[in-house]
Amino acid sequence: MKNSYSNIFTFNKKILWKTIKSLNNRGLVGLPTETVYGLGGNAYSKRAVKKIFKLKGRPRFNPLIVHYHNIKDAEKDVIINKYVKKLYKRFCPGPITFVLKKKITSKIDPLVSANLKTVAIRFPSNKITRTILKKTDFPLAMPSANKSTNVSPVNSLDVFDEFKSKLKIIIDGGKCKIGIESTVIDLTSIPKILRPGVIDKKNIEKVLKTKILTYRNKGKVLSPGMLKKHYSPGIPVLINQKKHDGKSAYIYIGNKHKNKKNFFSLNEKNNLFLAASNLYKMFRIIKNKGYKKIQINKIPKYGAGIAINDRINRASKF
Repeated sequence: MKNSYSNIFTFNKKILWKTIKSLNNRGLVGLPTETVYGLGGNAYSKRAVKKIFKLKGRPRFNPLIVHYHNIKDAEKDVIINKYVKKLYKRFCPGPITFVLKKKITSKIDPLVSANLKTVAIRFPSNKITRTILKKTDFPLAMPSANKSTNVSPVNSLDVFDEFKSKLKIIIDGGKCKIGIESTVIDLTSIPKILRPGVIDKKNIEKVLKTKILTYRNKGKVLSPGMLKKHYSPGIPVLINQKKHDGKSAYIYIGNKHKNKKNFFSLNEKNNLFLAASNLYKMFRIIKNKGYKKIQINKIPKYGAGIAINDRINRASKF
């Protein structure tokens, strides 16, 4: 069944097979995940992978995340170690990405991993995307379904806004539950967080029973989400703002400025998880209202607040 948009579809058996056919023919599709919507294509196909980079306008030194249905499928392409097994058992399927050593026999196209000897993989929990992954003979290279450096999409209309009719199939899975990208952890040696997410460092340390490092970016892009400028709403973003300038959109957490003009709360009850899930949605709302600038109040740096701070910091590199 179609809605009023010719390329946004409600998921059913007919659309499932239409999607599988497109992917088998090296086409691209917009798919929902629990984090953000993704732009999916056959990770084993150079032609499909090139299409992803071209459509997004993504620099080829910025790797993609490869999505699998389960760990057994992933073993064909990457070296699974003890750290992966423990984290997979606890958090997967879910919003966590593992950077692992790529097997010599892997069919993953080198462009996916920017010619690195590692590859970033994850196991999404969204039922629609899991159904599609189960029905394909290949994993999906799937970055966020937006143009490079833009705000990631959290519903099907966001994907349409980014690509219009250039993308023939966008599957509507509703609003993404988590609303920001996955935690990325390098497990090729001593575990290192490359990108924070809602699964935070403390939770990972509890499972692995070892100290986790936070990677200090020295310019080398080891995984997706490491570019200095990213997640941008397309207008200037100022962070750690104590006072409102009187005309900009002002983002904060709580209900101190409830019902005041130009003030936008990510969550009135100070829930950082829900605040994170509303961040990109709020960016788009503010941009569409015609504001020229966004000010953001200081965000707590614990739990999901660490991930929020990472995203707004990159968004501020206008």
